[in-house]
Order: sequence, then structure tokens, then C-alpha cells
Amino acid sequence: MHWPRPPAMTSELKSTSSRFRGTASVFNEITRLGRHFIGLLVVGVLIGLACLPLNLVDRIQEWQFQFLPTTGENPWTSIGLLIVFAPLLVMPILLILQRGPWRGGAGSGIPSTMNALGDPSLMPSAMEAGSTVHRGILWSVATAAMFPLGREGPVVQFGSAVARACQKRWPNWMPALTERQMVAIGGGAGLAGGFNTPLLGVVFMLEELTAEYSILTIWPALLVCIAAAGFSNLGGEPIFGLGLINVFAPESEQLLLAVPIGIAAGLVGGFFNRGLVWTTSRLAPMVRQRPLRTGLWLGAALSVLALLSWGTSTADGEALVKQLLERGLPELGADHSDVHSGLVSIWITVVRVIGPMLALAPGVPGGLIDPALTFGAVLGYSICAVIGFSTQVGVGLGLAAGLAGATQLPLVSLIFSWRLVGDQQLFAGACLTAVIAAYTGRLVSRTPVYHALAKLQRAPRL
Repeated sequence: MHWPRPPAMTSELKSTSSRFRGTASVFNEITRLGRHFIGLLVVGVLIGLACLPLNLVDRIQEWQFQFLPTTGENPWTSIGLLIVFAPLLVMPILLILQRGPWRGGAGSGIPSTMNALGDPSLMPSAMEAGSTVHRGILWSVATAAMFPLGREGPVVQFGSAVARACQKRWPNWMPALTERQMVAIGGGAGLAGGFNTPLLGVVFMLEELTAEYSILTIWPALLVCIAAAGFSNLGGEPIFGLGLINVFAPESEQLLLAVPIGIAAGLVGGFFNRGLVWTTSRLAPMVRQRPLRTGLWLGAALSVLALLSWGTSTADGEALVKQLLERGLPELGADHSDVHSGLVSIWITVVRVIGPMLALAPGVPGGLIDPALTFGAVLGYSICAVIGFSTQVGVGLGLAAGLAGATQLPLVSLIFSWRLVGDQQLFAGACLTAVIAAYTGRLVSRTPVYHALAKLQRAPRL
């Protein structure tokens, strides 16, 4: 015989059951969030480890730079001459490989990533493992040969490829993000890993790769970028740390300096943007049809620039910027007058613009962040030297101006330059300088450089 439960007992059982379901629901939610946290952390670590070899290769340039007479105090040595003539041998080899078996590894890496983000059908080919490895090897060879190019292209593409592969391999350990969002987060983390600057990677993802603000991607991106930056240098100091600029500069003076530095670097950056896109479009058919001949001519041009500039046109520019901060402008030649110093400054700026164009335009993997930072620093130094202000402040503001003028990304430029100089006292001046340079650069070239290169890559080959 079945006896009905008293109403009080029934109510108590329902309450207990509901309590157990609530506890189980909370436990499941914590487990899910913990799994996603671990998954994103693993993605960041893997991206950092993928960027680590590129960061180690990049340090070769700083070691080789000391053999060049960039200060004007020492003559050319046999080792220095071997270094400056290396592009004559290396450039043809790179172009032949890019024209043939390693075709997928040609180009910066950022334009192809941006095209894949816009067209998902391009994602498999853009993130293919073999092409990613080939791009890293090509960039490493070019870097060892002292080509004047940066590394943000390979590291962004590395990060995107690793993030996509992780999402495909372990989907249950990843948050509910689309493939496009995960690839964009990975690209930003690659930049963070390449330059040990987590916030830079997040802002680059928002400002350039996605061009949209989404709270769903910001927090995962921060976690992945922090992990990537920490492991890409094994917890060491920022690879681009240029030291503190211990000079007091009132904000009013910074804002006044921001105008001439921002306009000058913006104009140069705009012409660099336009010149790189134009040169790339003109060299593309020549590289496809005559890679050996084109490589010999371009390699010879890089070597001649290096000889005529006492080696200051070589490498990514980090060592030259450090030299500006520590020793000032190179004293090249016997004449040390103000007019001669001004001409030297102009000449170094010119070669630091032309050199990266010749290296990047034929499709050698690399980046333009480092070259833009360098010619901006030289311009800032020169302007402050002319008006009698601290040249170190000029270098700090010039870093932001050069990058903003070339890329038209003021937030990325501000964060990057702020990180490089390590001094928050320059925030006001760097902010205004970056904005002025970005707008000035846009007057010269309406399309941001990465977007223009991505559009050029999508164009049909004639």
C-alpha cells in the first residue's frame, strides 16, 4: 500500500534536489571556465615558444652591427665588408626559393592573414604549416644577412597559425569563439610574443586585424598575449628595451615638439607607405619572371646603400636607435660642422626609408615596424638638435611619430613607443605626436599600408 508523502516532506525534497542541481550547475560552470582558461593559456605558451626562435635570430643583427663603422670613428674591416655584401648573395637565393618550392612563404604574413580574416575560404592556405615554417626560415636568412626589415609579419602569421591549429585540435578546451576571432587573437599574441608587449598585441588585434571592439575577444586576447609575451623571451627583459629616458620635459614643451616631429615623421611615413606599395606592385612581375636577375640588382642596391651610409642602412634599426640614445648622431667624415651633421641626418633618414623598401617589396618576409621606428627616431633626434632641445626626448617622440605615420595606427604606435623608451612622463607628447603623424601620413597615402598590401595581394596576376 502506497502512502502519500506529507506536503512538508515533499517540499523539503524538492528544495534539496534544487539545491543539488544548483551546486552541480555552479561546479560545471567553474569547470568549463577553468578548462577554457587552461586552453587559452596553452595557446599563448605555444605561440610564445613559436616566436622564441625568431627573437633569438633577431639578436644576431645586434652582434653583427658592432663590426660596422656606424659611429664614424673606425674604418671598414674585412668582416664589415663581408656583412654588407651578404645581400648580394642572399637576395637572389631568397627570390628563387619564393618563386619556386617555397612560394607559400613569400610576403610579410600580415596581408595574407588579413585576407584570410576577410575571406574564410583563404584560411587553410594562409595558415598552412609548411608555408608558415618556410616564411620563418626565409625571414631568418634575411635577418642573418642584415636586411633592413622587421619581424612583425612572420610573428603575426605564426601566432595566427598556432591559434587556429589549437582550436582545431582541442575545440572543447577553447571558449565559444569563431575561427576568425581565434585567428585574430593569435595574430595579436604573435606580435606580443615578438616584442614582449602584451597590450600591444591586444590593441593591434582591435585596431588593425578586426577593426572592431568586442568584449568577447578582449579578455581572451589579454590572457593569450600575456602568456605569449612571457614565454617568447623566457621571462626575460623586453627584447626592444632601449632604456629609460631620464630627462624632465614639461608637457607644454612636449606638445610643442609634437607638432614639427609629428608632421615631419608623418610625411616621411606616408611616403614610405606609398613608396613600398608602389615598389611592390612594380617588382612583383619582375620577381616572378626573372628572380635571379632581380635578386642580384636588389642585393647590389642594398650593399651599395650600406657602403654609402657606413652601415647605418643595415639591420632592423634597433642598434642604431640605441646608438642615438647613448652616443648621438654618427660623426661621419672629417667635417663635424652643423651643416654637415644636418646633411648626415638627412642621408641616414633617406637610406633608412629606401633600404626597407628594397628589402620588403620583392616579397621577402619581414615587417616595417622596426624601419618606421628607426627613421622616426632619427627625425626626432635631428629636429630637437636643430632647435636646441633634448635629443633623447626627440627620439622618444620620433619613435611614435615614425610608426604612426607609416602604419596610420596611432594607438599601436603610442603603446609601442611608450614601451620602448620606458618613461611614462612622455605620454602626453607621444600621444599628440602619434595622432598628428597618423593624420599627416594619411594625407600622403589614404590607405593604411597593411590594407594596401593586402589589396595588392588579392589583385589578379597579369
